[in-house]
Amino acid sequence: MIAGLLLAAGGATRFGSQKLIAPFNGTPLVRQAADALARATDAVIVVVGNDATAVRDALRDSQARFVENSDWATGLASSLRCGVAALGPEVEAVVVALGDQPGIDSAVIREVVEIWRKAQSPIVATRYAGVRGHPVLFDRAVFGELAGLTGDVGAKPILDRSLDRVAYLDLAVAVPRDVDTRRDLDVLNSGA
Repeated sequence: MIAGLLLAAGGATRFGSQKLIAPFNGTPLVRQAADALARATDAVIVVVGNDATAVRDALRDSQARFVENSDWATGLASSLRCGVAALGPEVEAVVVALGDQPGIDSAVIREVVEIWRKAQSPIVATRYAGVRGHPVLFDRAVFGELAGLTGDVGAKPILDRSLDRVAYLDLAVAVPRDVDTRRDLDVLNSGA
């Protein structure tokens, strides 16, 4: 089983309100990211924290399962730890994506999973025009390392620790935009 893990617990301080429920193309940002994961994985877990009720409401009729991160303010690593802790023994690998990145493509997620199946690498990351981004797949063999993360840097230290165990999906396009500010959202909505 391949699970999708959507990180959607952050404080959205630069945005000024819960950005994940802000509309992009008529749909909440978080919904677009969750739907992309759902189309390419067997199950989706959404880690919520700040404004958890609003984020759950934006995903109310999805098949996602929610995990509450009470330590969301300590940084991204806490959400990864919560999500990994929620994975059952049947999960062979997890694909991590960000709730504020509505441009993640389900076809890219499927390609990442396919590379994992063929390459037997415990980590498969995407590179957009040479820049590492999401989604990133972690094999069960790496779950213990994810569970030990701290701070607000995400899984970058795990990817950097041993580059020979990371396979890449190289794409000749720009990294999908994430939304940190209202201006970011305006740019996305304008199609620029």
